[in-house]
Amino acid sequence: MTSSRQLQNPSISTSSSSPSSSSSTARDRLSSLSSHIMGSNGNPSVFTPAAVAAAPEDPLFGLMKAYREDPSDKKVDLGIGAYRDNNAKPWILPVVKKADDAIHNDPSVNHEYLSIGGLADFTSAAQKLIVGADSPAIREKRICTLQTISGTGAVHLGGLFLSKFHPAQPKPTIYLSNPTWANHNQIFTNVGLTLAKYPYFSAKTKGLDFDGMIAALRAAPAGSIILLHACAHNPTGVDPSQEQWKQIAALMRERRQFPFFDTAYQGFASGDLVRDAWAIRYFVEQGFELCVAQSFAKNFGLYGERTGAFHFVSAPGADASTAIQHIASQLAILQRSEISNPPAYGARIASKVLNDPVLFAEWEEDLRTMSGRIQEMRRGLRERLEKRGTPGTWDHITTQIGMFSFTGLNENQVKILRDKWHVYMTKNGRISMAGLNTHNLDYFAEAVDSVVRETS
Repeated sequence: MTSSRQLQNPSISTSSSSPSSSSSTARDRLSSLSSHIMGSNGNPSVFTPAAVAAAPEDPLFGLMKAYREDPSDKKVDLGIGAYRDNNAKPWILPVVKKADDAIHNDPSVNHEYLSIGGLADFTSAAQKLIVGADSPAIREKRICTLQTISGTGAVHLGGLFLSKFHPAQPKPTIYLSNPTWANHNQIFTNVGLTLAKYPYFSAKTKGLDFDGMIAALRAAPAGSIILLHACAHNPTGVDPSQEQWKQIAALMRERRQFPFFDTAYQGFASGDLVRDAWAIRYFVEQGFELCVAQSFAKNFGLYGERTGAFHFVSAPGADASTAIQHIASQLAILQRSEISNPPAYGARIASKVLNDPVLFAEWEEDLRTMSGRIQEMRRGLRERLEKRGTPGTWDHITTQIGMFSFTGLNENQVKILRDKWHVYMTKNGRISMAGLNTHNLDYFAEAVDSVVRETS
């Protein structure tokens, strides 16, 4: 029985050992047991720190993290590759809201699996959007399309197919522009393709190094795979002219090279869907066998929905339609083994808009709104820098196109902008023009002017 003294004095325990002592003993026993299990009687780890080195942090996502943690009220995010409105907020396209409402109110919509190839209404509309409804590839039934995990998934699926089924031995090298979207390097390396580079950006002119590009393509082995950005080149914002595209096509035909187009900004670059698809359509009309990775992240604002498509176009010929059926079947097997089937939601939104003439016209207007605001920021930045007399030339700000601009700022200048001015951009001087707005444009121009003068 517990005494009245014990009840009155909580410091008196009815046990001979304290709770902390019992807890310590239990921990010691668990530690001993764990050591025994993981010691000589257990299986040693295969994936030790020595076997698996820590991967470097993704530079862009590391930049985003640093921006979020910066307490400054003046901070400017020019690293993110996503559209922002004039208040630096994500913008849901009005036409996407309409399509979203229609889908939510459609009683026939369910959450069943899509087919391996994706939503048929979406893939057929995506096909027409990129090559044109009257394309010879569609008319001659020598194009196949699969829905993918955005443009990244499309690039991967295309790379995997080429790595597995290209008949050349050894497999041809894939040539990437220098610079290119950083993820191209990882994706094609992961599927076992050998990489090479062709010159693209001229640091001197801040434009296209066309002569260097042509010389490299001419020197590349016949049959090489050439990765081409259809419009709004990432990261430079520098595109060939239509006349230059014709020269590139002529050389690649002569060298029997295989075009792999990546297009993430159709309609977003210039505000004109047809203009931004011109290079792809021209190559198809010229009879090339090629493939296209197509993203709907930027031009629909469907970043998180991962909506994309992969297209393969067979060369014209008597057996082209049979060849494309075989290719489609093998692409389906590859897709099945990796993602089984693609996500439905974003594809339903895009399909609703692409297949409705009224909504399609509204989407074109939304594209003009986004591209127009970015063009306005380009003009505004150039005007402010030139008005200040900032050392250097700044006409490239307006001659480049699309979301990104290669400013010409070097790594040291970028670091000062971040440390002193709280301006965040990739270390190669690339900025996302969508991160600029009427509230921070003057501040950014002041920061650039100050840093350029400081380091000149």
